[in-house]
Amino acid sequence: MALMNGMRFIPSPIPLRYSLVYTATANASGRMQYHKIKPEEYKERISRTEFIEVFNTADILAMRPIPQKSSPVFQLEFYI
Repeated sequence: MALMNGMRFIPSPIPLRYSLVYTATANASGRMQYHKIKPEEYKERISRTEFIEVFNTADILAMRPIPQKSSPVFQLEFYI
């Protein structure tokens, strides 16, 4: 399958069913913050170690990079 230049995201026609979202985002000073989110229930701050452990061991359904203009920090969220 060839990718078209400039196309960054191809939406899925199938709704994604997930139970948790994990995020790694930078605050205003550039320091990374990690969260575990149960949609419509809670958003909990977690440690970098917990984030990495879940990333390395969980069955990830989807990943979404979070673009940040003027920042070299790589931010993302993933769904399980």
